[in-house]
Amino acid sequence: MTEVTMVVNGKSVTKSVKGNTLMTEFLREELRLTGTHVGCDTSQCGACVVHVNGEAVKSCTMFAAEANGAEVNTIESMENPDGSLGVIQQAFQDHHGLQCGFCTPGMVMSAAALLKDNPKPSEAEIRDYLEGNICRCTGYHNIVKSIMAASGQDVSNIAAE
Repeated sequence: MTEVTMVVNGKSVTKSVKGNTLMTEFLREELRLTGTHVGCDTSQCGACVVHVNGEAVKSCTMFAAEANGAEVNTIESMENPDGSLGVIQQAFQDHHGLQCGFCTPGMVMSAAALLKDNPKPSEAEIRDYLEGNICRCTGYHNIVKSIMAASGQDVSNIAAE
């Protein structure tokens, strides 16, 4: 067992974990933060994206011990302080960027990382950035529209699909 300490969603946590405990398992099972989804366990789908020290990471690709001393943010950190939906989450709701919702936490976390680095991305830039995230329901059009809306861009001329 290895003791790990990290700041998760602004709160310091210390837990003992097995060396092979994946970050997804640590978040979901040890911390009960179930918003981070496990979709494929092979880093193909992106449902498990979290931010580690400000960088988007597929949490099924790292061991919890690798995040020792890190700052980790999950989808649970994306809401407003009053518990209402954050800007990106609200844009996904307003522009129908989700259907079943399984991929949504990873999409929102990826979108946040993109918007941090590129505050006004084009449609092509968003599609390129989301290449590592799979959605089986929406066809991506409304996800792209949602991210553009979250960035403050006018999406009124983009038809819904």
